[in-house]
Amino acid sequence: MLKNIKESYQYSYFLYLKLIAVAIIIGFIVGVTDTIFGRGLLLIGDIRKEYLYCLVPFIALAGLLIVFIYRKFAGKAGKGMGLIFEIGHKTEEEIPLRLIPVVTVATWITHLFGGSAGREGVAVQLGATLSHRFNKCFNFPDKSKVFLVTGMAAGFGGLFQTPIAALFFALEVLTLGNLQLYALLPAIVAVFTASWTSSFLGLEKFTHIVNTNLSITPMTFVKFAILGIIFGIAGNLFVYLQNFLKKFISEKIKNPYYRIFSIGIFLGIILLMLHEGRYTGLGTNLIENSFSGKQIYVYDWILKLLLTTLTLAAGFQGGEVTPLFSIGASLGIVIAFFFGLPIEFAAAAGYISVFGSATNTLLAPIFIGGEVFGFNNLPFFVIIVIFAYLVNRKISTYGLQKNCFEE
Repeated sequence: MLKNIKESYQYSYFLYLKLIAVAIIIGFIVGVTDTIFGRGLLLIGDIRKEYLYCLVPFIALAGLLIVFIYRKFAGKAGKGMGLIFEIGHKTEEEIPLRLIPVVTVATWITHLFGGSAGREGVAVQLGATLSHRFNKCFNFPDKSKVFLVTGMAAGFGGLFQTPIAALFFALEVLTLGNLQLYALLPAIVAVFTASWTSSFLGLEKFTHIVNTNLSITPMTFVKFAILGIIFGIAGNLFVYLQNFLKKFISEKIKNPYYRIFSIGIFLGIILLMLHEGRYTGLGTNLIENSFSGKQIYVYDWILKLLLTTLTLAAGFQGGEVTPLFSIGASLGIVIAFFFGLPIEFAAAAGYISVFGSATNTLLAPIFIGGEVFGFNNLPFFVIIVIFAYLVNRKISTYGLQKNCFEE
């Protein structure tokens, strides 16, 4: 009996050591991949700015190329983030490696020609695809989900270099109200390794420390709560409009080539008309303006919201998170005055809270606030993010996210 117990413990220790070693390998590979993808995206953004009027008018033709790539080469990988969630919910078993070049190239094309889209979804897919290959090296319950969550965390952390937030994002995003704690050990090792790797390779992290003299009083608590509700409504609006446009456009224009071409023509015109490409790409320009005292228009947040949801609904590729950051930050600038709060603090609160509401995540946005804007603001961010989170909890930008409260 004692011998069996001893062997069991020895096996457990060996398994933990093996998981740690593999997690380091995963983190390194994903960090390198994120760096290639991220730096490629930054280069493409610079090219687009330089040749804006030569590229954006051809976004409709670029859309045709994206549809061709997906229909010709993607296969099951064409489900994108949907496939990642299907693996997490055990309705699919394999992520084809071709997802990596397909989604990377399609996202680069989208950004080169001015599509308003993000990058996080791509990084998460890259990380999950690479990490999931390693589950074949192990034999224990839920190994598939363990490596899926590990890769998702590494993908997010390697791109944004917010490892704590990335860890909790991967743990909580699959199922609302249920943390995937079985993946905790390999995920935390992989996410820090990916973040350190991409940083070492020169991928820059956005950080802006916000210093405030705020304290939590009954009055500021009420202000924070109302602020959170407003940001929650904005995040909810993003999700509702994204879902509505996807359904409406796909019903009205069933052929994907016609759909992306016709919407692309409209996008090309409107993106050039509105402040010469201000709403193209990730939205990092709006984020920079929000935290550097540059011009933010009262309508920036809603136009970025509308154009991002339309871009993604048409079939262009990319994530949602960075546009959500920009929507929240620019909205925060607009409403800060009405609450008598520091402008940069309100922008930071919007940056994290709109993202949290749209993705139905609670812990990830709080820790993004700490890692990007300073942990001294964490108590304030907790209150704001909680109220933003409570606005939604039913629909998500990730359509296959489960809700344990409804099961």
